[in-house]
Amino acid sequence: MADRQQPTDGRYGRPREARRSPVVLRPITVADIPGFHAALDAVAREARWIGLTEAPPLEETESFVRTNLALGLPHFLAVAGGEVIGWCDVSVPGRPAMRHVGRIGMGLREGHRGRGLGRRLLEATLAATEELNLTRIELEVLADNPVALRLYESLGFEREGIRRGAIRLAGKTRDLVMMSILRE
Repeated sequence: MADRQQPTDGRYGRPREARRSPVVLRPITVADIPGFHAALDAVAREARWIGLTEAPPLEETESFVRTNLALGLPHFLAVAGGEVIGWCDVSVPGRPAMRHVGRIGMGLREGHRGRGLGRRLLEATLAATEELNLTRIELEVLADNPVALRLYESLGFEREGIRRGAIRLAGKTRDLVMMSILRE
């Protein structure tokens, strides 16, 4: 018997049961590291949305998460059906003169985009940064990702410049747009 393709519901090709699974947004814990790593790897392997083509080794991911937890930096997950389907985190540069800067990283697994989860994750993360004396929140986004650009601008990020030819994914050189929110 031939495999039947799973029905989908719209332009993002999201499986119908993914739409029905309740999504919980919550802070990451150490126990979530393998699930976060799997989500990061899945998004990276698409070679389309973030500046990675695969996740770093699990040990590096664990070190990143443990460091951010120890520093009290926001790192939220979207979880559906026990699976990490998205994240939004903040990291800070190691240089003392730049510790007022928070750098956003985020992603959503295929099949879970276009439902407002990215907005919810980013809103939660930005709210959590307000308590941290971070006066600059920054990110980089692929210039050919208009959905993400609109999301970031709608939440107050402003375009600062373009890093031309800054990234190569799937054999294609692409530009990155630098964006930030300044708080005083």
